[in-house]
Amino acid sequence: MATTTYVEAIRQGLWEEMSRDEEVFVLGEDVGVYGGAFKVTAGFLDQFGEERVMDTPLCESAIVGAAIGAALMGMRPVAEMQFADFISCAFDQITNFAAKCRYRWGAGVPLVIRGPSGGGIHGGPFHSQNPEMYFVHTPGLKVVAPSTAYDAKGLIKSAVRDEDPVLFFEHKYLYRRVKEELPSEEFLVPIGKADVKRAGGDISVITYGAMVHNALEAAEVLAGDGVELEVVDLRSLVPLDKATVLESVKKTGKVILLHEDTRTGGFAGELAAVISEEVFEYLDGPVMRITAPDTPIPYSPPLEEFFLPKTSDVIRVARHLAAY
Repeated sequence: MATTTYVEAIRQGLWEEMSRDEEVFVLGEDVGVYGGAFKVTAGFLDQFGEERVMDTPLCESAIVGAAIGAALMGMRPVAEMQFADFISCAFDQITNFAAKCRYRWGAGVPLVIRGPSGGGIHGGPFHSQNPEMYFVHTPGLKVVAPSTAYDAKGLIKSAVRDEDPVLFFEHKYLYRRVKEELPSEEFLVPIGKADVKRAGGDISVITYGAMVHNALEAAEVLAGDGVELEVVDLRSLVPLDKATVLESVKKTGKVILLHEDTRTGGFAGELAAVISEEVFEYLDGPVMRITAPDTPIPYSPPLEEFFLPKTSDVIRVARHLAAY
C-alpha cells in the first residue's frame, strides 16, 4: 500500500491499461514531450513511443474526430482535453457522431475523453467550468466524475475497457490535494455505481466530484451538533445509480443536492425530479439544492471564492433542514 495523489492515480491507471493492451493509446495537446499540462502522461512517451503517445495540434475537434476513427477501427484511444472547457470545440464530434454510432448502426466507439474540469485554481471563465450537463443530456455517452484517488484509478481503467464513449471529468483542484493508500494489486471501479462515503441517518447529501470533500467536512462539523449527514458520491452521472440515491433518501427523509456546476439545468434539478417522482412519501422536508450561481466563473480569487459552493453552505442548509 502506498500513498497516491488523485493525479498520480489517473496516471497509474492509464499506464496499466496501456501496458495491458497495445490497442490503448493517448492523444492530445502536449501529452507527449511535455507530459501533459498537469503531468498525467509524464514518462509515457519514453515508455510507449510516439505511435501510442501522440502530440496533436490545438484543435479539439480534430483530436476527437481522429480518436473516433481509431476507435471504430478497433483501437482504444484516450483523448485529453487540456482543459475541459475546450471540449465544446469537439461538441459535434462527440454528440452527433460518437454518441450515436451504437444506435445508428450497432458500432461501438470505445473512446475515453479526459477533461480536467472545475474551479478553485483561479483559472477564470475559460479554464474552470464544469461542462458535464451538456453530455449528460446526450443519450449514448457515459459521464464519470471521481472524487478520490481510488475511484479515479479504478474508473479510468473501467472507462478504457468500456465499449462505448466515456467522458471522464477530473477535478483539477483535487489533483494534488487528495491522496490515499491504494491497493498494490489491480482493481477496477464499476461505472454506474455510487458509493456512500459516509453513513448517516439524518440528512442525505447527494453529490460528486470535488464537492464530496465539502460534504464530508460539513458532516464532521455537524456531527458535533448531533446531526448525521449521509454523503452519497455518485461517481458517475450516466449511468446513474438511482437505487443507491433513493435508498439513502428513504433512510433519512431529508435531502441536499450539491454540485459545483451552475444551478439552472444542473444535475441537482434532475435528481430532485427523480426523488419527487419516486420517493416523495418518504420526504420530511423540501429537497434543497446547493450549487454555483448562474454566472460565468470569475477570475478574481475573492469572487471565485464567493461563486463556488462551500462547506459553510452545506452546514447552513443542513442546519435549516435539521430544524425543519
